[in-house]
Parts: sequence; structure tokens; C-alpha cells
Amino acid sequence: MAREICLRQLAVRPRTRAELATAMARRGISEETADAVLDRYDEVGIIDDAAFARAWVSSRHAGRGLARRALANELRQRGVDGDTASAALEELDESTEAETARALVDRKLRTARGEPDAVFRRLVGMLARKGYPPGVAIRAVKDALAAQSAEAAEFAEQIDADALADTEG
Repeated sequence: MAREICLRQLAVRPRTRAELATAMARRGISEETADAVLDRYDEVGIIDDAAFARAWVSSRHAGRGLARRALANELRQRGVDGDTASAALEELDESTEAETARALVDRKLRTARGEPDAVFRRLVGMLARKGYPPGVAIRAVKDALAAQSAEAAEFAEQIDADALADTEG
């Protein structure tokens, strides 16, 4: 029964050890039985939290543009331990994160309407919700606005990204 629960869960998508343990506990499987099954699955490589974390980080960063902070939170919610999550997140360096933030802003800026200050606030907010630190978010939006139009460039020129990041961080 415990094996069937795990295999059904894994058939849908890769799962962490903690997610499988929770699924078995919900179905009334004893902790000892669950541990034995999970230990065996660990041995043969059916479950691998480190591989799960690396794949999750890669997929969610590329697909949704999530920053390290948001990804760390998602991994924690899925039961990945801190060291394993940190190792997976090391693959995302600051320059990659900044490039992704800028690409997200550029994409949103194409359809953004309104005064530059309102557009600025909306775009910084969007990046903040994706887990980007204030400094990265503000610089990405400022640079994108500066490249967009003369009016937006004039507004961007007045933004002190470092000062804003200090007050928001």
C-alpha cells in the first residue's frame, strides 16, 4: 500500500521525500513503514531531493522568472532541507538573476500604459512578488525605463536606485 501511494504520487510529478511522507501519513501509513519505503526509494534513486531541487530551481526560474528568495521559499514548502536548497540555488548567480529581472521588465514594459512613476511602481512590485531584492528590481526597472523613451528616461534619471533599495530593504 505504501509503495502504491508513492508510485502514484511520483507518476504525477517528481516529489520530495517530505511530500511522499506526508501523502503516506494522510493515508494512515505508519511512520516506520513510510520510512522503510522511503529509505529504499532513496537507495535506488527513485527519490532524490537534491536532483528535485536543482530541477525545480532551473524550471521555475526559466519558466516563471522567480528569484532565489521565492525559489528558496517554494523548496522549503516542499520539505527540501536548507543545505540541499542552498546548493541548488547556488546555480543562480546574481548576474543571471539581474538579467532575468531585466528580461521580465522589458517584456512587461511593451504593454505598460500610464505615467512613468506608476509604471515604475507596478514593475518594481511585480519583481518584488517574484522574490527579487529591492536593489535588483529598482535597477532593472530604471534601466529599462531609461532605454524606453525620452520621457521615461527623464523620469529614470531622477531615481536613486541605491537610496530606494536601502529604504525598501
